[in-house]
Amino acid sequence: MRHSNIFAVLLLSTGLVLQGCSSLNNTAKGGLFGSGAGAALGAGVGVLIGKDAKSAAIGAAIGTAVGATTGAIIGKQMDKAAEKAAAIEGAKVEGITDANNLQAVRVTFDSGILFATGKSALNATSKDALTKFSKILIDNPTMDVVVYGHTDNTGSLAVNQKLSKERAQAVADFLISKGVTASQIKDVVGKDFSEPIADNSTKAGQAANRRVEVYLYASEAMIKEAESK
Repeated sequence: MRHSNIFAVLLLSTGLVLQGCSSLNNTAKGGLFGSGAGAALGAGVGVLIGKDAKSAAIGAAIGTAVGATTGAIIGKQMDKAAEKAAAIEGAKVEGITDANNLQAVRVTFDSGILFATGKSALNATSKDALTKFSKILIDNPTMDVVVYGHTDNTGSLAVNQKLSKERAQAVADFLISKGVTASQIKDVVGKDFSEPIADNSTKAGQAANRRVEVYLYASEAMIKEAESK
């Protein structure tokens, strides 16, 4: 009986720790992952805060570890950008960590405000959403940006590779037309239908997979600015 009680206590404690980690805001996590101890802990709780293969490949090439104070400052800036992005209708906002274990933001615009099947032209609703989004980037010129385009599985791989790149480019070009500097957008990538987030065998799933993801992360200049504070 005593062993069972001990196990129950350990299980409850573990659940509370994981719940606490998953509910951290970006400022707190920025400080956590900027420290040496935090970097080690990050390997254990990264999935809880949105670490994935794609986000792990995103980040400025700085070559050195980032301190806890710098991480917290960047986390606070990311919090503000994420809050503004979340207010845009049709935008799904997630906190992630980049290759430097710094807080970053992934904003997903789904097909409802972007593209019809087989098309890369932006509709009026998506232009309105992206106009609002462009203001966030203009207000944060030291946040670097990467744009990923995705498709459903209708048609051949070659057709969808071209289409996914065209969709990502359409978003990037529109943001630039609204005043975002071209140098802020570091890459535009077509991912065809290789990374679905829903079941392509259903119409609803295909609609969800026709999306564009925009990643906001700290540039080298942003990191240096935070280090100087």
